[in-house]
Amino acid sequence: MLRFLVLYTALALGANVAQAADLDAVKSGQMESLVTYDEPLPLPPFTVTDESGDEHSMKDFEGKVVLINFWATWCPPCREEMPSLNALQKAYGENGFQVMTIATGGSNSPEKVAAFFDKEGIDALPRFHDDANFAARAMGVLGLPVSVLVDKNGHEVGRMIGGAEWDSPDAKKVIEALIDEK
Repeated sequence: MLRFLVLYTALALGANVAQAADLDAVKSGQMESLVTYDEPLPLPPFTVTDESGDEHSMKDFEGKVVLINFWATWCPPCREEMPSLNALQKAYGENGFQVMTIATGGSNSPEKVAAFFDKEGIDALPRFHDDANFAARAMGVLGLPVSVLVDKNGHEVGRMIGGAEWDSPDAKKVIEALIDEK
């Protein structure tokens, strides 16, 4: 029995390394700045609120590939990448994928976020809030924007610090590799 457990653990670790290697193999262009890991990292527990005041956690997205985007209305690179995140959600939202935008910090009231989304035509993204920065701190976010890529098992597999064109062909290759992962 012990031999079986050791063999199973070794195979499982090998599968995790292969997954990270697959992401590295498809990263190109701007996505080369996406930091990936040899082993997926467990996510710390956290909750965020939606514009109605309801709490949500990562359990709401079980079985999906999730791109968590920490941003703020006052952050120019955050504002610049939001249309590409919206387009990415429209392109893959029906395929087991979800962009999870989290406006972090107390200066991002639901009204400010709604006004920005409405002005920019952001119509496919959720409007989550992390007013006290609890989620951002739990996730080790020190600056904005930060995007965290989560696999179907709820583990962090990559992190991008700074803005990105998330609807670019290079980004779509990375997202597709995770969606297609068995």
